[in-house]
Amino acid sequence: MTMAYVVVVNPRILAEAGMPVEGVLFATCASAAIATLIMGLWANYPIALAPGMSLNAYFTYSIVIGRGIPWQTALGVVFLSGLLFLLLTLTNVREQIVNGIPDCLKHGTAAGIGLFIAFIGLRNAKIIVANPTTFVGLGKASDPQVLLAAAGLILIAILMARRIGSAILIGIVAIALAGIPLGLAHWPSHFFSLPHPGGTFLKLDFRAAAKIGLGELIFVFFFVDLFDNVGTLVGVCEQGGFLRDGKLPRASRALLADAFGTMIGALTGTSTVTSYIESAAGVAAGARTGLGNLVIAAFFLVAVFCAPLVAAIPAYATAPALILVGALMCGAVARVRWDDFSEAFPAFMTLVATPLTFSIATGLSLGLLSFTFIKVGTGRHREISPLIWILSVLFLFRYAFLGSE
Repeated sequence: MTMAYVVVVNPRILAEAGMPVEGVLFATCASAAIATLIMGLWANYPIALAPGMSLNAYFTYSIVIGRGIPWQTALGVVFLSGLLFLLLTLTNVREQIVNGIPDCLKHGTAAGIGLFIAFIGLRNAKIIVANPTTFVGLGKASDPQVLLAAAGLILIAILMARRIGSAILIGIVAIALAGIPLGLAHWPSHFFSLPHPGGTFLKLDFRAAAKIGLGELIFVFFFVDLFDNVGTLVGVCEQGGFLRDGKLPRASRALLADAFGTMIGALTGTSTVTSYIESAAGVAAGARTGLGNLVIAAFFLVAVFCAPLVAAIPAYATAPALILVGALMCGAVARVRWDDFSEAFPAFMTLVATPLTFSIATGLSLGLLSFTFIKVGTGRHREISPLIWILSVLFLFRYAFLGSE
């Protein structure tokens, strides 16, 4: 129940990229069910997976809308990134990459994505609107959608503070129902329907994804999912007492789950699949093996038949969920070493550049470049790993020859 909101929110976000809601709903549930089963039966961890809330935002707003790339091509990029996940996991390279990236950039990336998601939620709720003078401004307080979204935000925040497990889902349903008497939402003509995967199933465009030179996008999908997934695994497994001497047993099996999930998601029609931090609720309730994932996967399969209900959920009802998921992700900023400016400034650059440029790729690149420049300028070049040197050179070439987006 703590992650059921993804069944509503993910199709809503990807629909803004022009994708059919019913097809995305099927892809969301199918990829989540299969990846969760792999995690449970193969890795034996009670950690559920589904399309990531940060990566679906990057898919829609940065790639499809921001760059004008067709969503079919973007799905091809997602599949190729999943294939890269798989290859690098099988060769144990993913663990080495995690060790090579500075912690300040990991934390700054997570917090920056949190602000990015929250900004999108505030925009969808019309709490923040465009302003020709100040770029952004406060929306109309008299707008019923703004009032309902604000009420939903407060309601979900209170429920989360009271540790109600299904807080986000309860808030979405309550605010959607509240909009019906006001004419802002409507009852669906029917509650259940047969799945219609045809709108997105096998619609990805491999040829365009390979031809268009989207290597940077593949890297960004890989980078963001890598640290989101690893951070979730470590956090949930630490809570459950699964770590051994600071290391995660069967780590490669756990990482394979999101690789296969991402590839299946792209084939069926959704963005990158990753581990969900909400799995900590199940661990806190007593889950210790992957058998719990069988129940979670079964619920996702049942949700496939609920497309009419999902289509009836308005944007103002899901916006508070985005804002509060962003708030949760911003907690990573507390782990930045703010007393060391050579660590603090790169994290800060990543943190602010991601939402202000409306691009995760730009936030990552500026943070990484500032890390390299400051470490070199302060004579601490030994702290720069070979991987960071390589990435810094690649990003410099990107800005020198490709220009800004």
